[in-house]
Amino acid sequence: MNMIKFANTDVEVSEMCLGTMMFGDRCDEAESARILDTSMAAGVNFIDTAAAYCGGVTEEILGRIIKGKRDDLFIATKVTRTTDADWIKQSLEESLTRMDVDYVDMFMIHWPRENMDIEAMMSTLNDAVVAGKTRYIGCCNFPAWLFAHCNAVAARNGWAQMNNNQIPYNLIERGVEVEVIPQAVAENIAITTYRSLSMGLLTGKYQPGQPMPEDSRGYTDKRVAVWLEKYADGITKFFQFAADRNLHPAQLAVAWVHHSPGVAAPIVGVSSERQLQASIDAFDVVLSADEYEELTGLFDTAVKEETGGNYPNLRRMTTLV
Repeated sequence: MNMIKFANTDVEVSEMCLGTMMFGDRCDEAESARILDTSMAAGVNFIDTAAAYCGGVTEEILGRIIKGKRDDLFIATKVTRTTDADWIKQSLEESLTRMDVDYVDMFMIHWPRENMDIEAMMSTLNDAVVAGKTRYIGCCNFPAWLFAHCNAVAARNGWAQMNNNQIPYNLIERGVEVEVIPQAVAENIAITTYRSLSMGLLTGKYQPGQPMPEDSRGYTDKRVAVWLEKYADGITKFFQFAADRNLHPAQLAVAWVHHSPGVAAPIVGVSSERQLQASIDAFDVVLSADEYEELTGLFDTAVKEETGGNYPNLRRMTTLV
């Protein structure tokens, strides 16, 4: 597992981030411990969790299974519910207590909310850095303008600035190619990505024209069925592309995200140690420029804009600065 410099810091993290959302949900504590140990043995040191996962149970499990290993890990967690200053403080304290740690490496705002008080939010996050309760701060699901606005407020006041934006990104969900990723490249923002497998659509579990397995997410999440029908041709070609190279489709999906400009670390979440190895192997898959472009072109999912001045391309380019 290769190591990368995390944004504009001097810290190195693994190019794979282990997501823990399944801990306490689809896998018990013993299996969670095996997943963590196997990941660390492969060189993974980057761990993502959140206060919202399993109502805090995920953080509690993580806290127990990192005993004796904490100094070897880069741990990121997230505030949830609101972005109010008092709640940010309380949420961070609760996360530290659940994980039984003195600090986290990255503390993030989980989602933007309406009517946020950006000044108070950034001041409170800065206080957490100054107090040594988090080393760095970041966010999830922020549009580029909001990320820039938050950091502008911080810069004016001499506060810590956010250096991570966690976003959904895969061959089907590609809206962040407009401005979010170019901003990250220009400003050395670490982009971590979730949903690399597009809710299982890129794993081979669902086949176009076939009924949904009753025990699957696709059976209850309408987006899966809609996208399976809408992108049936691309999905079929994607499966063939993987088969021609003797790759599992999930490996190819993760490899595409990993290869994409601006992406620091795809987040890989699994519910069993057995699933984990295939995900780790995805980081050994090397795509040529031609293969990457061919894969990208299989899906008619690029954001389309009817406008003059070449703005559709300009809003996506990572090579202007």
